[in-house]
Amino acid sequence: MSENLFWEDVAAGQELPSLVKQPSKRQLVKYAGASGDFYEVHYDKDFAVEIGLPGLIVHGALKNAYLAQVVTDWMGPDGVLKKLSVKYRGTDIPDDALTCSGRVTKTYVDGDLHQVDCALSLTNGSGEQTTTGTATVVLPSRSG
Repeated sequence: MSENLFWEDVAAGQELPSLVKQPSKRQLVKYAGASGDFYEVHYDKDFAVEIGLPGLIVHGALKNAYLAQVVTDWMGPDGVLKKLSVKYRGTDIPDDALTCSGRVTKTYVDGDLHQVDCALSLTNGSGEQTTTGTATVVLPSRSG
Protein backbone atom coordinates (compact mmCIF):
# COMPACT_ATOMS: atom_id res chain seq x y z
CA MET A 1 0.00 0.00 0.00
CA SER A 2 1.18 3.52 -0.77
CA GLU A 3 2.06 6.19 1.73
CA ASN A 4 -0.45 9.00 2.11
CA LEU A 5 -1.23 10.61 -1.20
CA PHE A 6 -2.38 14.23 -1.17
CA TRP A 7 -4.61 15.91 -3.74
CA GLU A 8 -1.96 18.58 -4.35
CA ASP A 9 0.49 15.87 -5.51
CA VAL A 10 -1.77 14.64 -8.31
CA ALA A 11 -2.18 16.05 -11.83
CA ALA A 12 -4.11 15.11 -14.96
CA GLY A 13 -2.09 12.70 -17.08
CA GLN A 14 -0.36 11.04 -14.13
CA GLU A 15 -0.15 7.26 -14.51
CA LEU A 16 -1.19 4.98 -11.67
CA PRO A 17 1.17 2.08 -10.95
CA SER A 18 0.06 -0.89 -13.03
CA LEU A 19 -0.77 -4.28 -11.63
CA VAL A 20 -0.42 -7.63 -13.41
CA LYS A 21 -2.76 -10.45 -12.44
CA GLN A 22 -2.69 -14.00 -13.76
CA PRO A 23 -5.86 -15.70 -12.51
CA SER A 24 -5.63 -19.49 -12.42
CA LYS A 25 -8.45 -21.98 -12.88
CA ARG A 26 -8.17 -22.67 -9.15
CA GLN A 27 -8.66 -18.97 -8.37
CA LEU A 28 -11.79 -18.90 -10.54
CA VAL A 29 -13.25 -21.82 -8.57
CA LYS A 30 -12.43 -20.09 -5.28
CA TYR A 31 -13.91 -16.82 -6.54
CA ALA A 32 -17.08 -18.62 -7.63
CA GLY A 33 -17.48 -19.95 -4.10
CA ALA A 34 -16.68 -16.64 -2.42
CA SER A 35 -18.88 -14.54 -4.68
CA GLY A 36 -21.74 -16.98 -5.19
CA ASP A 37 -21.30 -16.71 -8.99
CA PHE A 38 -21.62 -20.33 -10.01
CA TYR A 39 -22.20 -19.81 -13.72
CA GLU A 40 -20.51 -22.82 -15.31
CA VAL A 41 -18.45 -20.77 -17.81
CA HIS A 42 -16.07 -19.98 -14.94
CA TYR A 43 -15.27 -23.56 -13.88
CA ASP A 44 -16.70 -26.13 -16.34
CA LYS A 45 -14.63 -26.07 -19.55
CA ASP A 46 -16.88 -28.51 -21.42
CA PHE A 47 -19.93 -26.35 -20.72
CA ALA A 48 -18.10 -23.17 -21.77
CA VAL A 49 -16.98 -24.74 -25.07
CA GLU A 50 -20.46 -26.17 -25.67
CA ILE A 51 -22.00 -22.68 -25.61
CA GLY A 52 -19.37 -21.26 -27.97
CA LEU A 53 -16.65 -19.91 -25.71
CA PRO A 54 -12.98 -20.81 -26.23
CA GLY A 55 -12.87 -22.28 -22.72
CA LEU A 56 -13.23 -21.00 -19.18
CA ILE A 57 -13.56 -17.23 -18.76
CA VAL A 58 -12.64 -14.92 -15.90
CA HIS A 59 -15.52 -13.48 -13.84
CA GLY A 60 -16.36 -9.90 -14.80
CA ALA A 61 -16.64 -8.96 -11.14
CA LEU A 62 -13.13 -10.31 -10.51
CA LYS A 63 -11.77 -8.05 -13.26
CA ASN A 64 -13.69 -5.18 -11.63
CA ALA A 65 -11.93 -6.01 -8.34
CA TYR A 66 -8.53 -5.99 -10.05
CA LEU A 67 -9.17 -2.47 -11.37
CA ALA A 68 -10.39 -1.37 -7.94
CA GLN A 69 -7.12 -2.64 -6.47
CA VAL A 70 -5.11 -0.47 -8.88
CA VAL A 71 -6.93 2.58 -7.54
CA THR A 72 -7.00 1.68 -3.85
CA ASP A 73 -3.31 0.70 -3.78
CA TRP A 74 -2.45 4.06 -5.41
CA MET A 75 -4.67 6.33 -3.31
CA GLY A 76 -3.15 5.30 0.02
CA PRO A 77 -4.75 4.71 3.40
CA ASP A 78 -6.50 8.08 3.71
CA GLY A 79 -8.03 8.12 0.24
CA VAL A 80 -11.66 7.15 -0.32
CA LEU A 81 -12.91 5.33 -3.41
CA LYS A 82 -16.10 7.29 -4.07
CA LYS A 83 -17.16 5.73 -7.37
CA LEU A 84 -16.07 2.84 -9.59
CA SER A 85 -17.59 1.86 -12.91
CA VAL A 86 -16.43 -0.68 -15.49
CA LYS A 87 -17.47 -1.84 -18.95
CA TYR A 88 -16.70 -5.34 -20.18
CA ARG A 89 -15.46 -5.22 -23.77
CA GLY A 90 -14.21 -8.79 -24.09
CA THR A 91 -13.61 -12.04 -22.27
CA ASP A 92 -10.42 -13.10 -20.54
CA ILE A 93 -9.14 -16.58 -19.95
CA PRO A 94 -7.36 -18.13 -16.97
CA ASP A 95 -3.55 -18.25 -16.93
CA ASP A 96 -3.26 -15.17 -19.17
CA ALA A 97 -1.38 -12.13 -17.86
CA LEU A 98 -3.90 -9.33 -17.32
CA THR A 99 -2.38 -5.86 -17.00
CA CYS A 100 -4.47 -3.42 -14.98
CA SER A 101 -3.62 0.26 -15.32
CA GLY A 102 -4.97 3.72 -14.81
CA ARG A 103 -4.29 7.40 -15.28
CA VAL A 104 -5.59 10.60 -13.76
CA THR A 105 -7.99 12.46 -16.06
CA LYS A 106 -9.09 15.33 -13.82
CA THR A 107 -8.53 16.90 -10.40
CA TYR A 108 -11.10 19.22 -8.86
CA VAL A 109 -12.71 20.46 -5.67
CA ASP A 110 -16.41 19.86 -5.08
CA GLY A 111 -17.53 21.56 -1.88
CA ASP A 112 -15.09 20.36 0.75
CA LEU A 113 -14.01 17.29 -1.22
CA HIS A 114 -10.72 17.16 -3.13
CA GLN A 115 -11.49 14.71 -5.92
CA VAL A 116 -9.60 12.89 -8.64
CA ASP A 117 -11.12 11.17 -11.68
CA CYS A 118 -9.24 8.26 -13.24
CA ALA A 119 -9.55 6.21 -16.42
CA LEU A 120 -8.93 2.49 -15.96
CA SER A 121 -8.02 -0.33 -18.31
CA LEU A 122 -7.48 -4.08 -18.22
CA THR A 123 -5.45 -5.47 -21.14
CA ASN A 124 -4.90 -9.16 -21.87
CA GLY A 125 -1.66 -10.86 -22.89
CA SER A 126 -2.47 -10.28 -26.58
CA GLY A 127 -2.65 -6.52 -26.01
CA GLU A 128 -6.45 -6.35 -26.29
CA GLN A 129 -8.24 -3.97 -23.94
CA THR A 130 -11.03 -6.16 -22.55
CA THR A 131 -12.28 -4.02 -19.67
CA THR A 132 -12.39 -0.24 -19.26
CA GLY A 133 -13.56 1.86 -16.40
CA THR A 134 -13.57 5.06 -14.43
CA ALA A 135 -13.05 5.87 -10.79
CA THR A 136 -13.50 8.92 -8.58
CA VAL A 137 -11.31 9.18 -5.51
CA VAL A 138 -11.43 11.65 -2.63
CA LEU A 139 -7.95 12.51 -1.35
CA PRO A 140 -6.82 14.44 1.70
CA SER A 141 -5.57 17.96 1.09
CA ARG A 142 -2.51 19.53 2.66
CA SER A 143 -4.67 22.61 3.31
CA GLY A 144 -7.03 20.57 5.47
